[in-house]
Amino acid sequence: MDLLPLSPRGETPVRALTIAGTDSGGGAGIQADSRTMAMCGVHACVAVAAVTVQNSVGVRGFHEIPAETVADQVRCVVEDIGVSAAKTGMLASTQIIEAVAQVCSEVGIGRDMEVPLVVDPVCASMHGDPLLHSDALDAIRGVLIPLATVVTPNLDEVRLITSIEVVDDASARRAAEALHALGPQWVIVKGGHLRSSEKSTDLLFDGDRFLEFSTPRIETGNDHGGGDTLAAAIASALAHGRSVPEAVEFAKEWITKCLEWSYDLGHGHGPVNPLWRLHER
Repeated sequence: MDLLPLSPRGETPVRALTIAGTDSGGGAGIQADSRTMAMCGVHACVAVAAVTVQNSVGVRGFHEIPAETVADQVRCVVEDIGVSAAKTGMLASTQIIEAVAQVCSEVGIGRDMEVPLVVDPVCASMHGDPLLHSDALDAIRGVLIPLATVVTPNLDEVRLITSIEVVDDASARRAAEALHALGPQWVIVKGGHLRSSEKSTDLLFDGDRFLEFSTPRIETGNDHGGGDTLAAAIASALAHGRSVPEAVEFAKEWITKCLEWSYDLGHGHGPVNPLWRLHER
């Protein structure tokens, strides 16, 4: 695959910002974002929106960071360090979503602005544990998604946001159209959770054209952090100056390799593994 470049010694790498929650088990969230960004030659800045209590088996709880503190993290990073792309993950509440949307608009992050924004509309963990207050779905639809350069829901999140159950290509296209109607520039409907298909096909839509990105399905139960890693890879490629279709193509190949290199951890689902790049230099 066409890897993103690593910076020479002493040269400041491109920067990207992840606005998300932590994962105490180290498999998803800000930890997964930072690993992928580092392996993609990107300096990862972070704005912590929530602290989760979780391991490989499930999420036992989470604590929200005050909304104004989340926004202040974004503001101070952009004012001093600057970023070339940003992504969101777990934002937990309406108040945090609204604060993040406001500060992103203020500092030039989002669709049609200088800094592209990847929105991963995290609603629940892979175990089904809630990571978003139920009353915040409207804020996801009406405040966060319209700000996105590209939005990357999994199929469960597609169903929650659009009420469309994706079971085949036709329903994936209907879901993409429904998501695009909410206002983002680009939409991805990810096919990784469509277990009935031999291939994992992600559908990218900009309101005019559909683009498909397919890879062989990797049979593994160790896919914790896969959605975070895909979105972080897209943000990393955008930070390096690639177009959205080019960034999605790169990220699709990236997550496939991460799944191939995934490993067991604890008693539940192990994480995808972006450290494969260290073995292929």
